[in-house]
Amino acid sequence: MHRNSVFRGAVLTVSMRWTDRLIGFVSILILARLLAPADFGLISMAMLVITLIDILLGLGVNVALIQNPNANKEHYDTAWTLRIIQSALISLIIFSYAGIAADYLNDDRIELILQILAFTPLLGSLENIGIIQFQKEMQFGRDFYYVFLKRLIGFTANVVAAWILQSYWALVIGTIVSTFGAVILSYIIHPMRPKLGFSKTREIFSVSQWMIVNSIGSYATNNLHRIIVGRRENADIMVAYIGSNEIAVMPSSDLLAPLNRVLFPAFVNVKDNLEELKRIFLLSQGIQMLVAVPAAVGLALVAKEAVYLLLGSKWEAAVAFIQILALVNVFSAYVSSGGYIFLTLGKMRMLTTNVWIQVSLFLLAISLLPGFGALQIAWVRLAVTAVGLIYFSYAIIRVLPGLRVRNLFSSVSRPLISTALMAAAVISLADAVTADHIVLLALKIGTGASVYVISIFTLWQLAGRPKGSETYILEKLTPMFASLNKKMS
Repeated sequence: MHRNSVFRGAVLTVSMRWTDRLIGFVSILILARLLAPADFGLISMAMLVITLIDILLGLGVNVALIQNPNANKEHYDTAWTLRIIQSALISLIIFSYAGIAADYLNDDRIELILQILAFTPLLGSLENIGIIQFQKEMQFGRDFYYVFLKRLIGFTANVVAAWILQSYWALVIGTIVSTFGAVILSYIIHPMRPKLGFSKTREIFSVSQWMIVNSIGSYATNNLHRIIVGRRENADIMVAYIGSNEIAVMPSSDLLAPLNRVLFPAFVNVKDNLEELKRIFLLSQGIQMLVAVPAAVGLALVAKEAVYLLLGSKWEAAVAFIQILALVNVFSAYVSSGGYIFLTLGKMRMLTTNVWIQVSLFLLAISLLPGFGALQIAWVRLAVTAVGLIYFSYAIIRVLPGLRVRNLFSSVSRPLISTALMAAAVISLADAVTADHIVLLALKIGTGASVYVISIFTLWQLAGRPKGSETYILEKLTPMFASLNKKMS
């Protein structure tokens, strides 16, 4: 594995994610003017049901293909075939049980929405399976191009439909058009032409059987709290909570997920060299903590000003939810890359155990406290995620020989201390300054970023400039700044 290729891949995938997020953000700003918040709530709840069924029957064929260094055309054909069969079953179940889902969510309109959207999983399964090769072979430039065009198709479909219909049906039509467009695009951008086949079914299932159990647990961890809020609260609180969760996961989805997209194939390339695998893991964990932790805490610190400026006062209820749920991503940053170590080494059982410990604890807490509303449910989610971190630390030390608690601590200590100093500075500023939302937001961001960068650099210097995430980032950024200065001079 070449470090430069990983760095370039990380830059490209983060850029891809932020481009995707920018398009989505512009889309939301436009749609928010054309549609009511309740319209978003309806589609969000419908998509929760679709995603649940998808996860329950998911086979994880993507992981099986990436993990297998000798995957050939027969493997891809088998994975594509299994994905189609799985998705056909998903579509049938969603269509058949749409009425029951609508009754549970207390809204009859969801039944017809689900019956129409039921066929999108089957349609989406026809996507060219060859697209996985972009990630597997670390062709992130082509991956970027594909994701960007796919997102652009969805953006155009949603906005045009919303302009014409100005109802939640615009989002239904936009979803269908976006899915169909992605399928067509996948065959234009990749030459593979998959065909039906079952010759490698046993090999695919040997990896995917634990993926199914893990995926169910991951879905429950990420969505069960939203489903319970949707059941216990009125529509306004439900929409605020779901919207808050989407905003709160941005540090995880926009920073950690792109990096892990690069790290997984990188881990697979060195899985036979455990010492190198350990080194890359600690480096990646340090980098993720260095970036994602201040981003998550920073989001919590500026939640009030950001909500008022971007969404308006009608979304005021979302502020408290964002502040709590954003902190969940502090723990996500710690465990993020470790999950791919378990995948790489075939230790799916330990990864799955960690997920289901969190699900079980959450369900126990919620069942014992039936009077808990949305705010209390958010706190329970934060507490359960913290407990999951403890088991993760134990599990990762077991699977990586030579890894010690001090190694884990050294990779996260400076980002955590610097983030705490940043939070103290921003809170003190907010108490001392009275200003408009936009001015206070700018001051908070400027102060927080400055304090964090200075703190990280100072702590690194005091520690003797050890090799780690700070060194890696400086080594990559120094030539870039030198080149920029040369061009400007």
